[in-house]
Amino acid sequence: MGAGDGLRRPHRAGRSPSSRGGSGLRLLAVVGPTAAGKSAVAERVARVLGATLVSVDSMQVYRGMDIGTAKPDASTRARFDYRMIDLVEPEEPFTVGDYQARGRRELAALAAADRPVVLVGGSGLHFRSLVDPLRPRPRDPEVAAAVAATDPERLAAELLAADPDAGEYVDLANPRRVARAVEILRLTGETPSMRARSPEAAALAAYRPELPFVGVGIDPGARLADRVARRLERMLDAGLLDEVAGLAPRLGPTARQAVGYKELLGVVRGESTLVEGVAAAQRATVALARRQRTFFRRDPRIRWLTWQDDPEATATEVIEIVERAWTS
Repeated sequence: MGAGDGLRRPHRAGRSPSSRGGSGLRLLAVVGPTAAGKSAVAERVARVLGATLVSVDSMQVYRGMDIGTAKPDASTRARFDYRMIDLVEPEEPFTVGDYQARGRRELAALAAADRPVVLVGGSGLHFRSLVDPLRPRPRDPEVAAAVAATDPERLAAELLAADPDAGEYVDLANPRRVARAVEILRLTGETPSMRARSPEAAALAAYRPELPFVGVGIDPGARLADRVARRLERMLDAGLLDEVAGLAPRLGPTARQAVGYKELLGVVRGESTLVEGVAAAQRATVALARRQRTFFRRDPRIRWLTWQDDPEATATEVIEIVERAWTS
């Protein structure tokens, strides 16, 4: 897509420093629920802007997890400069903190090169780790293993003994969240109440970014479930089940929780039929998309576009928004 693609190319002269914030980075975020068509829009915008695309997806960081994460294929990546994809093997842990450290380095280098950036994806916490003052808490494999070996009721009791108000901030009925809160408590002495009352929490609640950005949201609304079903069908036709089978022995604790992979692992292991696995994957994907929608809808910095099944028309609208923001 070039000068004759019908999309307006923003006028680059006269950008004020304030349009970039203190970082000097021209940053656009295209976010929203999975299966909304974000990548198709973001790629068209990036072509016109001459921008680098940065994936904001917690599972596209894993090599080999290609079809099920809707990772851009080789031909697409030959045409676009994509970052934050294929960083680690699927058996390796890769936390939000790891993502933030790597992603912030990429953004700093792109700012130094005066390269516009389009963030694209639906992993909300990873998005906020790049633009907001989010400080992921440390992890320690030994402490995590000790916590995992402890009865969940004892963990909840330990947490409440240190912080009687912990239930206001942590779902005590969710063993995974309780375990993580206890892990943080043992590593740092920090309780959920302390975190909730911290300056960091106040800044996050106020949506005050460290890296100013132009944010647009894409959401197919009532068409979401149908788009999820059609996308899953395309993935299966492209070989998703074979991909899951090939990766099964190598999926680490994080990667094996990926929506779609988790449900189809049961099919590969003979624990469920293909029909059951596909139905479970579809339900899980719709549930994920709804959570993503709720997460991003809370963010007042995101401008939601009227959804249309035409990525080029949507890209034109996004470019007009960017042009106004970056030349103001």
